[in-house]
Parts: sequence; structure tokens; C-alpha cells
Amino acid sequence: MCRTSIYEARNNFSALVKMVEEGEVVELTRYDKPVAVIISYAEYEDNQESRPSLLEKLEALKKEYADVVDDRGFDVTPSRECPDYSKDPWA
Repeated sequence: MCRTSIYEARNNFSALVKMVEEGEVVELTRYDKPVAVIISYAEYEDNQESRPSLLEKLEALKKEYADVVDDRGFDVTPSRECPDYSKDPWA
């Protein structure tokens, strides 16, 4: 993996693209912190095919939280921070 600053990448973009085409992954940094990665288009396509679609993710979340979320998408879990008004505090 090649690591370079955004400034250097801007000045050497063609060379970085050539490296990526040859299979190298390029990590872009700002103030020595990673902010982006450049990968080849083939690698990008492979990643897209292996990722579940947004609709599949939503369906999985819906199943996972079926007992917590009502049909409109509102959380129906009682809050621990709110008092239970169904009980008489003076009883």
C-alpha cells in the first residue's frame, strides 16, 4: 500500500493512477491522517458485488428490530429516563 498526502497526490496524480492500475492501493492523507483510498476499478466492482444492497440491509434491520419498532418506524421501547405515568406516585 502506498501512502501519500493529498497535496502530493494532486501533483503526481497520473503516476498514482498508473500504480493503482497495476494493483497497488493508494492511501491519501491529510495532516498524516488517512482520509481516502484509491483502488482500481476492478477492485471497486468486486467490492460492490460482495456488498448487500441497501434494500437487503433495510430488510435485515427490519427483521432484527421487529419487536422494537412499530409499522411507522417509531421506537416503541419504553425509555428508562422517563417516569412511568401509568402508576400512581401517591399510591
